[in-house]
Amino acid sequence: MSRVVPFRALRPGKPVVHQVAAPPYDVLNVAEAREQVRHNPLSFLHVEKSEIDLPDAAGVDDRRIYERAKENLEALIHQGILVPEESAAFYLYRQQMGNHIQTGIAACVSLAEYEGGRIRRHEFTRADKERERTLHIDTVGAQTGPVLLAYRGEGAIDRLTAQVAERPPEYAFTADNGVRHTVWVIRDPAEIRAITEGFAPVEALYIADGHHRAAAAAAVARLRSSRNSCDRGDEAHHFMLAVLFPSDQLRIMDYNRAVRDLNGLTDAAFLKRVGENFRISPNFTAKSPEQRHDFGMYLGGAWRRLTARAEILREDDPISGLDVSLLQQNLLGPILGVRDQRTDARVDFIGGVRGMAELERQVDQAGFAVAFSLYPPTVVQMMAVADAGKVMPPKSTWFEPKLLSGLFVHRLE
Repeated sequence: MSRVVPFRALRPGKPVVHQVAAPPYDVLNVAEAREQVRHNPLSFLHVEKSEIDLPDAAGVDDRRIYERAKENLEALIHQGILVPEESAAFYLYRQQMGNHIQTGIAACVSLAEYEGGRIRRHEFTRADKERERTLHIDTVGAQTGPVLLAYRGEGAIDRLTAQVAERPPEYAFTADNGVRHTVWVIRDPAEIRAITEGFAPVEALYIADGHHRAAAAAAVARLRSSRNSCDRGDEAHHFMLAVLFPSDQLRIMDYNRAVRDLNGLTDAAFLKRVGENFRISPNFTAKSPEQRHDFGMYLGGAWRRLTARAEILREDDPISGLDVSLLQQNLLGPILGVRDQRTDARVDFIGGVRGMAELERQVDQAGFAVAFSLYPPTVVQMMAVADAGKVMPPKSTWFEPKLLSGLFVHRLE
């Protein structure tokens, strides 16, 4: 059973929604975020990434960052930029990127189910990033950005959302990156009940994107419960802001790698070692692989295709069968000496939305020795890993389009 409930969102007025809505806090560095808000004082980045307003911010434990985020949120409320919903509602949220369309439901989900493993995860979190979001949520008193959840489709929910999408929307705008965002408000009690009941038989929900947000929301719930001896278990902090999508609508893009050196090997010696586990095809004009177990490799100004030899393939295990695992276990680790991708500063990760030109730039201009393009895993593979209670290798999935922050805020006070 999945408990999905409506909530009173704090959200922008129609005239300013395009100015307020912002990319997630973790897809921009501070310099990029400052540039993006330079001419937009209403950007929600002032709340989600408030260090942009503190030139001398001193890292995760600088409390001024979170106090400024709280001040910025309260200022948006005071100015009437963000307005609370009059009653609890669900929100239908559609995104269109090129020909790809995905439609989800913004709601709150039970953190007890997250703690109990019915909201399943597929990657580890980093302690510093989890602490940063925990301090942010607790100080601001709000979950300011949603977690992206996947579920195996339910016909009743699909039929209802199709009906809702026939109405005039509350918001409809195109973000600066060309993604179209459309939102409908679902207030009708019968429709709210239908959505709640529609999710009840869903056995599990899956975190697709937002593991640190989810972990932080759970940490804040524990903190606030410990402070309140009268905690009932139904307060707002026991629920997490999310947008839930049918799994067959989500798209994972490639998440590629670049490595700074060849671990002391010459190009020739490196290629010889690679050839032991991979067939190497020169002049790989496609640059990006078109099927599982193929990889693109950019070295010395030239692209080559690597095809995993049959003897290294592992289809009996949901982790070892992933292409990111094949690359790590048969090339990055034994040849390039990358033991842990989470901690090795020699490795950089490049989301597929940035294209193959960014991999070439990393090698040709940014001081990296070699770059690899990967075929993306499927949502089915991701869910199989989560169902097995395991985690994928770091930086295995890049979901696109991203959920915008600032469209829905879940206040805990």
